[in-house]
Amino acid sequence: MTATGRRTIVLTGASDGIGAAAARQLADAGHRLILVGRSPEKTRAVAEEIGAEHHVADFARLDDVRSLATRIDAAVGDDGIDVLANNAGGIFGDRTPTVDGYEKTLQVNHLAPFLLTNLLLPHLLRARGAVINTSSVGHRLFGHLDLDDLDNHRRFSPNKAYGDAKLANILFAKSLHERFHARGLSAVAFHPGTVRTNFAADSSSIMRLVYRSPLRHVLLIGTDRGGATLRWFIDGTPGETWTSGAYYDERVLTTRVNPQANDPVLAEALWQRSAELVGLPAAED
Repeated sequence: MTATGRRTIVLTGASDGIGAAAARQLADAGHRLILVGRSPEKTRAVAEEIGAEHHVADFARLDDVRSLATRIDAAVGDDGIDVLANNAGGIFGDRTPTVDGYEKTLQVNHLAPFLLTNLLLPHLLRARGAVINTSSVGHRLFGHLDLDDLDNHRRFSPNKAYGDAKLANILFAKSLHERFHARGLSAVAFHPGTVRTNFAADSSSIMRLVYRSPLRHVLLIGTDRGGATLRWFIDGTPGETWTSGAYYDERVLTTRVNPQANDPVLAEALWQRSAELVGLPAAED
């Protein structure tokens, strides 16, 4: 953070949904906002509306993530990154491999942000920054990680793939805390609420029926509320507003989690496996 209190915030998934809502809510706070989205048109529109910087990257391509990290590194220079909000993600249809050979849900929700965070880690450590992972209550409802079958070759369903990936988001936050909190980094994962967006529109998951039916107006919250929760974590002070290494249901610290979320051996093994899959040194810490 600069002497004036101006922070550098990198926000992924910022072209739509709660990411765009949070970006708009942060626009008047005086921070340096670097928005990331998959759609060039939507990302540019949000960035121009609020006067933010923006970059385009498709998280289904790990080379896009590497290029994104290089561009952000050049833009930030010798400065730090105060907040990296890993908000990009989604639930998809039938099992689809990416160009990198991994199941799309796993890659977009977990492997891509894992890679981006690690590539930007020097900037985050320089600023004693924070990593905020948008997870989901789906981790508890559908998730069960098998490190020998992360791609769900044997037991694929859109819900399970999504639950696994959102569980991985929580374990990743816990691993970041364990590895780097002593050096000033904080990390957290949270469920933003069941938000009324285009989520699940391209999925064969039964959840799309709720998102597309009239019930969406009764059962789901608005993007502004979900964006406000994301902003609460971005604006918050680790150790005061929220606890590093924890998982929150919206803004409430909760113990209602998948039992695997509290397994430190699994967290470490997932880190090592993820590093191997994205081509990072497994022992990096």
